[in-house]
Amino acid sequence: MKTILIEIKNSVIAVLITGIILCGFYPVIVFGLSQLLFKHQANGSLITAKDGKLLGSGWLGQNFSSDKYFHPRPSAAGTGYDASSSGGTNLGPTSRKLIDSVKAAVGQYRKENNLPAGLPVPADAVTSSGSGLDPHISVKNARIQVARVAKARSLDPEKVQALVEKQTEGRSLGIFGEPGVNVLKLNLALDGQLE
Repeated sequence: MKTILIEIKNSVIAVLITGIILCGFYPVIVFGLSQLLFKHQANGSLITAKDGKLLGSGWLGQNFSSDKYFHPRPSAAGTGYDASSSGGTNLGPTSRKLIDSVKAAVGQYRKENNLPAGLPVPADAVTSSGSGLDPHISVKNARIQVARVAKARSLDPEKVQALVEKQTEGRSLGIFGEPGVNVLKLNLALDGQLE
């Protein structure tokens, strides 16, 4: 009986010590290091206007539907771009619902951007991301939208194209993923709200 009580006492002490370390010290250390080394990212990668007004986060997609703006990837998060309902459709490649929605999205994309019927459409223009909140589109997707945005804003397409190139972000760490364009940052730059 004495051995059992010693084991229970040791177990309780181990749980308390582990709890203090993992629920107390560790989070404080991680929080402190993140604030010290990665303050912008740790605080949500918030984007502010020149006047200091909060405009959004560089890591969360937002819906833009006007022809004057570049359009993001479709979203399956809640009613669209709802961070509290982040998630994809989880439909498989043979799903009739997925096939029909992609066909409809391709038709809409071609119509919006005045594309001929045979021209391939970038996959990210017609399929949602796994989170439904992807803030980036492919460079190809952005380049296709240049003509529409330039026309809607009465701008020279070359000027809009130059802005796309300026806002293009390279691969993560130079090797991971593909270059992309953050839609919020690009649209804010179009509006002259970013430097």
